[in-house]
Amino acid sequence: MWVLVLFDLPVVTKTDQRNYRKFVDVLEKDGFTRFQFSIFLRHCPSMDNAKVHIQRIKVNLPSKGHVGIMHFTDKQFGMMEVFFSSKKEEIPPPTQQLELF
Repeated sequence: MWVLVLFDLPVVTKTDQRNYRKFVDVLEKDGFTRFQFSIFLRHCPSMDNAKVHIQRIKVNLPSKGHVGIMHFTDKQFGMMEVFFSSKKEEIPPPTQQLELF
């Protein structure tokens, strides 16, 4: 089984930022890996084990924002297609710094 956690949390205030960081820390300490910026995933050997991790997430849900939790089989995970940009983005050259004496 795989457990996928998708979330969109506000980070406007300092409290929001702390809550975001706390939620991400909970996911990382529970063995989740960042798949994309607001998507974490974790492999679980069984559905019973997946339920344990899902319950831990539910206990630590932030008070604001949206969180989605999905679980799916290894076979379904294996059918996922992931694409990375083949075009490398150019890094803009550094701007000229003016010195004032």
